[in-house]
Amino acid sequence: MDEADEHYISKSQAKRDVEELQKLGLKLLELSKSTLEKFDLDENLLDAIFLAQSINSHSGHRRQVQLIGKLMRHIDASAIRLQLERYHHPIEEANAYFHKLEKWRDRLLNEGDSAIHELLIEYPDLERSRLRQFARNAKKETEQNKAPKSARQLFKYLKEMIPEHEQ
Repeated sequence: MDEADEHYISKSQAKRDVEELQKLGLKLLELSKSTLEKFDLDENLLDAIFLAQSINSHSGHRRQVQLIGKLMRHIDASAIRLQLERYHHPIEEANAYFHKLEKWRDRLLNEGDSAIHELLIEYPDLERSRLRQFARNAKKETEQNKAPKSARQLFKYLKEMIPEHEQ
């Protein structure tokens, strides 16, 4: 096998690569103009994306997506993937944080003192009396079919006291 054979790419592999670049271009089309301007993108590619976002015709839009794929062949697609990953990751991280707080709130409301004890072991800065008061008031509100004011206050308290980014 010589060097030329090692770098040979089949026609079908080349088509798959182009299709993958077009899919990456479609992901870029979903982003807002202000977000795209923060990305480090080639000016021609950015203009092509903005134009594609404004085209309503199906066939015109398809041709523009193909052009985006063609333009992306000449730039580093891995850098764009990395930028997209960085853009989407903080959203997932924030969602995970809120889910964690919601789980703690639900456990405090359903399990009472045992959950409070576990929470205080993990986060000793929290006040046991406030946690109990929020849980007790939330239980009363639920029994009386009132708005869950105390459950919201408990969530807000947890959000204030539990750090979002733990080391």
